Amino acid sequence: MLESFLQDFKPPFTLPDWAVEESHRRVVLLINHVLMQEPQATARLARQKGRAVLVQWRSLSFKVVLTPAGLLDLAQADTPSDLVLTLTDSSPVALVQGLMQGGKPEVHVQGDVQLAAEVNWLTDHLRWDVEADLARIVGDVPAHMVVQNCRKLAQALQHFVTQRRSAPTTAPTESTP
Repeated sequence: MLESFLQDFKPPFTLPDWAVEESHRRVVLLINHVLMQEPQATARLARQKGRAVLVQWRSLSFKVVLTPAGLLDLAQADTPSDLVLTLTDSSPVALVQGLMQGGKPEVHVQGDVQLAAEVNWLTDHLRWDVEADLARIVGDVPAHMVVQNCRKLAQALQHFVTQRRSAPTTAPTESTP
């Protein structure tokens, strides 16, 4: 039921262009932060400088251009895409569930093969160390506790979703003697 609701959900309003652009900038900042933690990742992306990648899912799209420093910057709307990655799973629930289980979403890839290989390498090797970043702010022990509790919550949610999927769809009927 939740999945069908989310599948058909249309927000009652459209975000203004400035809000969408600002949210894209925040995502770019986060990805660049993670990229800067891995020198090999920035070196690989620096070889692809000036190339544009478009990521699409349903009606959402996100286009970035690779900088000479091996980081990302938002691309102009009229910038031609060298690589187009389209997430094929239209269900937000299935998409999140797959990511929580450590999988990659199904993606239709169109464009430059070498650039696609570099992006694939990033998805296989790049991880955000949330605990280390949080430890810089609150200290090692509180950061470890927060991350540990978040993992437990994610595992509980994953267990709940898995059980809901395997449960029968109809409720058993009670028989009277």
